[in-house]
Amino acid sequence: MDNFIVSARKYRPVTFESVVGQQHITNTLKNAIKNNQLAQAFLFCGPRGVGKTTCARILAKTINCENLQPNGEACGVCASCQSFQNGNSFNVHELDAASNNSVDDIRSLIEQVRIPPQAVRYKIYIIDEVHMLSQAAFNAFLKTLEEPPHYAIFILATTEKHKILPTILSRCQIFDFNRIRVDDMAAHLASIAKKESISYEPDGLHIIAQKADGGLRDALSMFDQIVSFSGGNVTYRSVIDNLNILDYDYYFSITDRLLNEDNAQTLLLFDEILARGFDGAHFISGLSEHFRNLLVSKDQATLKLLEVSEGIKAKYLQQSQASTVSFLLSAMNIANQCDLSYKLSKNQRLQVELALLKMCNLLSVFNLATTPLTAMPAQEGQLKKKPDSAGVTTESEIKNTPEVSIASDTQAVYQTAKNQVVDKQPVAEIIAEKPRIFIPDLNSATTSVKIPSLKDVGKVTEAQLEEEDPYIKGDAKEQYTPDQLLKCWSDFAARMKTEGKKNLLTIFISNPPTMIAPDIYEVLVENKVQENLFRDERPSLLNFLRTTLRNFNIEVSVRVDEKAVIKRPYTAVEKFQHMAAKNPAIVDLKNKFNLDFD
Repeated sequence: MDNFIVSARKYRPVTFESVVGQQHITNTLKNAIKNNQLAQAFLFCGPRGVGKTTCARILAKTINCENLQPNGEACGVCASCQSFQNGNSFNVHELDAASNNSVDDIRSLIEQVRIPPQAVRYKIYIIDEVHMLSQAAFNAFLKTLEEPPHYAIFILATTEKHKILPTILSRCQIFDFNRIRVDDMAAHLASIAKKESISYEPDGLHIIAQKADGGLRDALSMFDQIVSFSGGNVTYRSVIDNLNILDYDYYFSITDRLLNEDNAQTLLLFDEILARGFDGAHFISGLSEHFRNLLVSKDQATLKLLEVSEGIKAKYLQQSQASTVSFLLSAMNIANQCDLSYKLSKNQRLQVELALLKMCNLLSVFNLATTPLTAMPAQEGQLKKKPDSAGVTTESEIKNTPEVSIASDTQAVYQTAKNQVVDKQPVAEIIAEKPRIFIPDLNSATTSVKIPSLKDVGKVTEAQLEEEDPYIKGDAKEQYTPDQLLKCWSDFAARMKTEGKKNLLTIFISNPPTMIAPDIYEVLVENKVQENLFRDERPSLLNFLRTTLRNFNIEVSVRVDEKAVIKRPYTAVEKFQHMAAKNPAIVDLKNKFNLDFD
């Protein structure tokens, strides 16, 4: 029975042309060899399993090839190539710095450098995982790397370039290896499967390539594992079962339920996923990736970022048409927040379920937020504006005069607000740009218009009744959350900062509103000065809150916090009482000497 050789070794590239996904590096190296422009030291850096050590060995073999091909590749049949392939070349030395990282190891290597090559032009030294060398070993190696013999070439490989001394980096030609693309890996796995007469499904190979995260060696290891598991038939189902990967269908199904706002089925499907042994963090991370793929599927320009097979890509394109960009961005944000707080939570399942329920209700929130502003209808029984003529107003007319507003003007204001939604201009600011005239309700206790006495009734004119009411009128009573109210409060405070009202800004920052009843809020301030400042700004604040939140029942009152008011001693008696409270012995002293206050 022949010994089994893993695919990563059996199909390890032996020429530059067979290296997968690093054409920018292999082309540069071939040109350098053909033009005889080889550097004294090379540094290959990049993630694990992308071909650094493989390229180093191919470069070492090709440099000394006696019959270099026109395309810059080694012939593979000359004495130098044969000795290298058989592992008995005296001109190529390989050192693993992970286990040989001391000063003595480097000194031994430096001693070998002094010996010239045999029968070839160059002596090549490959140092793998060079970042593992100690500080003293780096320093010992520095001089040799800077001024090596003309026949010595050093090829260093590392996964952590940032750990290498800058003095070493400055003496090397640096080549950064890329993560290998999913499509390139899948194609390479397919070619190996054909050579080994293994049946496969393209979707299954794509899953392996995605799971490998850019490392071809990892992909080949998983490929061998699944071939053994499935008996030589690499299918989509065998891959996800063996690698413990959540099926794409789960993510497509749960997204359909989220778009249908089906809370119950969403939670039941998540329970099924947990029952299969998958971790909640693994699920929420995969769901974020699914939303990302849907987002890039919505535009032809970003479709190339979708690294899946053609069959899965068709599903993404179909579901992306049913999803809005707003939904996908908001859902990704919720999933990201859940992922961040998952490990710190004591009830991790609840964290994911809460995130799913939030996503389920996103469309309802969007519909509520985009409800068009309706023009305020004229109240039944409103009075028409009288012609400009002096007349006597009777007492009964004054008592029965309801609120009068110019309805057409209000409708124009709200139409302007609706048209400027795209510009993200706050509704309250739009309304403030257009003047309004309201005749307030004379029966209202909060009106700022004085009701004339009977003796002055004959002198009241319409111009006097048309004094401007600072409050915007409306019938909207939409629901809002405490977070939305605090967001509006912060936005109004930002306006205060822009307008340079520092005293008001202090009040808004340090005194958040407290709800004392539905839609009724109270703000506590420290003194009368702050109370008066707040009262002056109250109309603008209420107009902003009511129009932004579309609820004209909102009320905000201000009150001086008696606990916050510190009464300082002023008179001699008050000062004495203040000191006596701290030191009762002062009272005995006063009585003993019969002291009094001036």
